[in-house]
Amino acid sequence: MAQFYNDAIFWIETEKIKPNPYQPRREFNETALRDLSDSIRMYGVLQPLVVTRTEVVTPEGGLAVEYELISGERRLRASRLAGLSQVPAIIRSNTDDARVKLELAIIENLQREDLNPVDRARSFKRLADEFSLRHGQIAAKVGKSREYVSNSMRLLMLSEEILNAISEGKITEGHARPLMMLVDRPEEQTTLFREITLKKLTVREAESIARRIAIDKIRKKEFVVDPEIIELENKLTERLGTRVQIERKEAGGKIMIDFFSNDDLRSILEKVQEQSQVASLDAVSSESGDTTASASADEMPIDDRSATDIVADAKSDDAELYDLKNFSI
Repeated sequence: MAQFYNDAIFWIETEKIKPNPYQPRREFNETALRDLSDSIRMYGVLQPLVVTRTEVVTPEGGLAVEYELISGERRLRASRLAGLSQVPAIIRSNTDDARVKLELAIIENLQREDLNPVDRARSFKRLADEFSLRHGQIAAKVGKSREYVSNSMRLLMLSEEILNAISEGKITEGHARPLMMLVDRPEEQTTLFREITLKKLTVREAESIARRIAIDKIRKKEFVVDPEIIELENKLTERLGTRVQIERKEAGGKIMIDFFSNDDLRSILEKVQEQSQVASLDAVSSESGDTTASASADEMPIDDRSATDIVADAKSDDAELYDLKNFSI
């Protein structure tokens, strides 16, 4: 009978199917559900759901059959939207154990690649926490490598904001790797996350930035870094709107400015030119002010006469001013 259940397809009323309390999938896109509903309305459910079957005693003393979903929640929801009263389903036997239900739900979803990376990581963690399974045991049950399970669970080290972005497809699982490199530097991690989403960085670009930050962290630990250099880096970063790194050498050094596209580079160049123009205007204004002051000083000759000479000269000037020879009739 168990073999018959596991292989046969039954038509089951949709209202009799309860959701799986161990459903690993949490994200259900409403637009995608409506699209699937339209497809089901036209072509029917092409892949059967997987359920368990239990008999429960009714208040009247009789027996009633209930079904609990293992996989196919999207198809069940879409079928209800399409108005279907019955859906095709395979009944799994020997699934009374909660751990088995969770394992089957994860396996079914993984085989169809229905789980997003965050839901998959949370499912693995649930197997580890609730049922004390080691990573190797989880890997054996889901048909993956131990490294695959461990790396998946490491995603949960990221902030909720980043996890939501991964679940919603705003960034990929590949972008999560460079972000995890900065798990002990939350501010830098948040900055890189913003750059990935706003500037549409590729995984390789994000990895390059994360690696440079990690190397810079080691450099600052191993060597005594001039605080003035750090201050200049911060000022340039704020002024140009992108990450700037100054590397000192025995003679001189170099400045590294991050950019991610030609438009980004043009924007940086425009900001540099704007600053140059402001500096030039300030210099011209300063020079003009000094010239005026100098000219004013030149126009006022220095009087080095004594007080007695000044009074005598003044009397002489007055006498000459009122001399009769200066008047005519």
